[in-house]
Amino acid sequence: MKIGIPRALLYYYYIPLWRTFFEALGLELVISRPTTKTILESGLRHTGDDVCLPVRVAFGHIIDLKDRVDVLFLPRLVSIARREYICPKFLGFPDMVRQGISGLPPLIEADLNLYRRDSLYPFFSALGRNFTSNRFAIYLACRRAQQVQARYIQLLENGFFPEEARAALSGGTGEEQREPARGWPRVAVIGHPYNIYDPYISMNLLSRLARSGVHVCTADNLPETLVREHAARLPKHLFWSLGQRMIGAAWHYLQRPDVDGIIHVASFACGPDSLTGELISREVKRRGKPFLNLTLDEHSAEAGVVTRLEAFLDMMRRRPLLQVGGNGR
Repeated sequence: MKIGIPRALLYYYYIPLWRTFFEALGLELVISRPTTKTILESGLRHTGDDVCLPVRVAFGHIIDLKDRVDVLFLPRLVSIARREYICPKFLGFPDMVRQGISGLPPLIEADLNLYRRDSLYPFFSALGRNFTSNRFAIYLACRRAQQVQARYIQLLENGFFPEEARAALSGGTGEEQREPARGWPRVAVIGHPYNIYDPYISMNLLSRLARSGVHVCTADNLPETLVREHAARLPKHLFWSLGQRMIGAAWHYLQRPDVDGIIHVASFACGPDSLTGELISREVKRRGKPFLNLTLDEHSAEAGVVTRLEAFLDMMRRRPLLQVGGNGR
């Protein structure tokens, strides 16, 4: 049986977990192709005006998959951490897809809700029963998947990006630590994984920075405990898991003298981004580090993004001279 997984939304967090579990049960995984203009336009035709860019792209990826697989995996994401919630559009995503796209293969759904518990086994148990009645096989697949996911998270915390970490998991590299090149400036890119790691959505932001001689670090390169420690400085607990991760990472990188600038990447029409982006912007202004806020949608022009990025890098490189000279002379 071929099971399709869209290369969108939390794919960049959980694909090692999903892949290991399904392959352990004997399924063949089919991942949608990398985002292109065609995939985005397909998603635009099947979504309303109030839908954010990442969800529109996810629709396009499902259309890319629907005629190539036997079933589609679309988990209903409610909560991925205790006493926190995920974006409401994630929760309703399977229903949006079912109503918005015709001719779909069967959808494999299971509720991922860790609001009151830490164990993933109930989720995997419900998911696995779609394919086998062997509870022991489901248990072994769940345990193996969590082991691989833990290794994946460790690689991310060692400085890898998701594609590099997956290559390391599959034996493509023997490196255990991604070290920055000596003398390169360091920039923290803060944003949801589906915005910053998708080359089409981000307009190759990470590779552009690397080609400019910049070492990039993201929220995923930090341990969860460290991120939560910094996010706890807010006067009120932020109950969006992804927003809390962005806030905590930004707070941490702002305190580090080896981080020369911050880039915040947000999606137009994203409610949580409008709040977390404002909190990050205020803290950056208070601390005085170079800052670039990029808000992306389907109309964003590559030339405009490149111009703003070049101006940001120029500002970042001139800052030490301005600090020493006072008036820049």
